[in-house]
Amino acid sequence: MVNDVTIRPARQGDIAAMAELLSTLFAVEEDFAVDTDKQRTGLEMFFQYPDRRYLVVAEKQQQVVGMCSVQLLISTAEGGWKAIIEDVVVAKQLRGQGIGKRMLAALSDWAGQQGASRLDLLADRDNIDGLKFYDRLNWRRTNLIALQLK
Repeated sequence: MVNDVTIRPARQGDIAAMAELLSTLFAVEEDFAVDTDKQRTGLEMFFQYPDRRYLVVAEKQQQVVGMCSVQLLISTAEGGWKAIIEDVVVAKQLRGQGIGKRMLAALSDWAGQQGASRLDLLADRDNIDGLKFYDRLNWRRTNLIALQLK
């Protein structure tokens, strides 16, 4: 566990560092392309529309070294709120030290405070390291598949 890493709500001043982290993540995810302008626009939207969304960063020595986000949706299956987690990424040199786990715990706490009864996330099926990480944290794989229309 990295004791000198702080998990905190993201600030607008973190956008450049978060966009860089997203470049690392999207290089692994086959369905997405690195487009820094789009990533910055998406991140800015978190600050323009903060209701029902939460974005955290991991900070070490005043450098953003990780990030992830959560958004609430209404689930008819749950009869209430569920939370969708996205963009879980930690700088390569700091992976395996508990930072991702701490960020996800912060999002889980926030989602629970908002009344969410379930957390969902999508992961690239070829991201073996990411899938092993979620397995270690007891995330359950479902029979659902993601479909997309653009």
